[in-house]
Parts: sequence; C-alpha cells; structure tokens
Amino acid sequence: MLKGLGNLGDMAKVMKQAQEMQAKMAEMQENLKTITVTGESGAGLVKATATAKGELTGLDIDPSIFNPEEKEVAEDLILAAIKDAQAKALDKGREEMAKVTEGLNLPEGMKLPF
Repeated sequence: MLKGLGNLGDMAKVMKQAQEMQAKMAEMQENLKTITVTGESGAGLVKATATAKGELTGLDIDPSIFNPEEKEVAEDLILAAIKDAQAKALDKGREEMAKVTEGLNLPEGMKLPF
C-alpha cells in the first residue's frame, strides 16, 4: 500500500521516536524538581540544599560562624555553599539527561535544553 512512497515509513518511525523522546524529556524535567543535592562549605558549617533544577530550597548554618568581627567569612561560607549546591545540581541534571538520551547516538557535546 505504501510501496510508492519511498522512505515515508522511516519518517513515521522517526516522528514516533521524537514524540517518545519529548515525553521522556518532560518526565525528566518534572523529576529534576524532586531530586535534591546538598552543597557544603567550611567543613560542613554551612550547607545549602537545592533541587537538581538549581532552585535553592534550604540553608543550614552552624551558629558558630556568626561572629560579628567575621561577618565577611560568614558571607563567603554561605556563598560557597550555595555555589557548591548549584554545581552539584547542574551535574545531577546532566546525569539525568544522559539517562534519557542514552542510545540516541547524539553527537558528542550536544546539549539539549532543560
């Protein structure tokens, strides 16, 4: 029946795969909102928790860092913990993306949107 249409059957297969990929990507996006990572600084004196999407959800600060003479140290520790959490969130997001795109033979270094 589709004999004279050439590679139309292959195109339908590709379109179906694209739709499946889109569904997996949407599911992964939702999952990234529930996966959490924790960044630390000052040997655990400051801990920042974020989702794998990079949204900061919590901050745990040991009261010992609140010395008025060392305000800048406390600020640096807080900032370092947040940056660590964000870096871990980015890594976790990439790890989850790799699970979704595994076996697709995408070009190396190809970045898909989150």
